[in-house]
Amino acid sequence: MKKIIFTLALMLGVAGTAQAQGDVEAGKAKSATCVACHGNDGNSPADMYPKIAGQHASYIEKQLLEFKAAATGGVGRANAIMGGMVMPLSEQDMADLAAYYASISVTPVAVPEEVIEQGAALYQGGDMERGITACIACHGPRGEGLESAKFPRLSGQHPAYIKAQLELFRSGERDNDPNGMMRDIATKLTDQDIEILSQYVAGLR
Repeated sequence: MKKIIFTLALMLGVAGTAQAQGDVEAGKAKSATCVACHGNDGNSPADMYPKIAGQHASYIEKQLLEFKAAATGGVGRANAIMGGMVMPLSEQDMADLAAYYASISVTPVAVPEEVIEQGAALYQGGDMERGITACIACHGPRGEGLESAKFPRLSGQHPAYIKAQLELFRSGERDNDPNGMMRDIATKLTDQDIEILSQYVAGLR
């Protein structure tokens, strides 16, 4: 919990750092190369790719910058597909794309009845015995995330994609989480926890 509070304070502290202002219409014009994986409106039809419609612009920008950083030999988020896609993008391009996708509504996801009770308990209360912090602390009561801290919106996301990212954090293959907070939590989650949480949080509204 202390790690999350420290990271949140740090992220909020730098939230005012100057960034390129995104233009929605410019982003729409630049989004043609994104359609193949993320769909015409950012609501990816394939659950192996994330929905980026309705995602916070600050989070989208962060991921794009980190994909490019990793692709150019720096510290970031390594991804074979996205690494190639971001190489020609300028920071202004990234800001425009982020503004465009943030302006679109994400399509809702239904929560299976059988995961509601356990999902709500873990998402809202965590598990103190296992040292698992409640997800609600960063991702909000409706899975809306926190724009200023670059914590992503999870509601409406493909459950399969959320599951895959939790597994990557758990294995350490994904390591671009601030202060290692997601890796710390994910290593304490069982396969069943991840399955339940991914389905539960995707359907929050």
